[in-house]
Amino acid sequence: MPARLLYVMDPLCSWCWGFAPVLEALGRQAEAAGVPLHLVVGSLRRERAALDPAGRVRILAYWQAVNATTGQLFNYAEGLPEGFVYDTEPAGRALVTVRALDPQSVWPLNRLIQEAFYCEGRDVTQARVLVELAERAGVPRIEFAEAFDGIPAREATAADYAWVQDLGIAGFPTLLAERDGQLALLTNGYRPLEELAPLLTRWLERGAHA
Repeated sequence: MPARLLYVMDPLCSWCWGFAPVLEALGRQAEAAGVPLHLVVGSLRRERAALDPAGRVRILAYWQAVNATTGQLFNYAEGLPEGFVYDTEPAGRALVTVRALDPQSVWPLNRLIQEAFYCEGRDVTQARVLVELAERAGVPRIEFAEAFDGIPAREATAADYAWVQDLGIAGFPTLLAERDGQLALLTNGYRPLEELAPLLTRWLERGAHA
């Protein structure tokens, strides 16, 4: 199996939003060495009830911590509006859907989902919002909508969740490097670029000399 990086994340995980600039830089570094970046979705929340006021305050505190650590921006005033049900499966399934339809569009879509949720205060659990964002990422609206609602997309999302769970990954973001079927952990949780870039460099160099 060719070498690749595996990015395990949930688009509605605030630390994954904080990690976004780091990932972009690491992805460029890896791809310059001929190593592609592959996205795997994990399951952060599968809530069924609307977020209560205390829960909103608690999550906004997480957002503030991410902002303080990473500098990524958040819309505290409009984020997590009243009645919001924090179910991350639809957004994850949107990424899995596009990964199958047009792998190159999965990264723009991930960025659009995160920006819509964290910066614009939009409810990205809604299919109509995800359809719009997928179209902006370059995937035809009808093609995305049909695949997103289909059983294969739901099964593929569940398969991602199961793979992540079987590996024992409990937190996001997680970045793995895979070569010859062997996985190396680069990070489980947020770490800055200045820490991770040298780790990735060493892993790439070992592959070049193997």
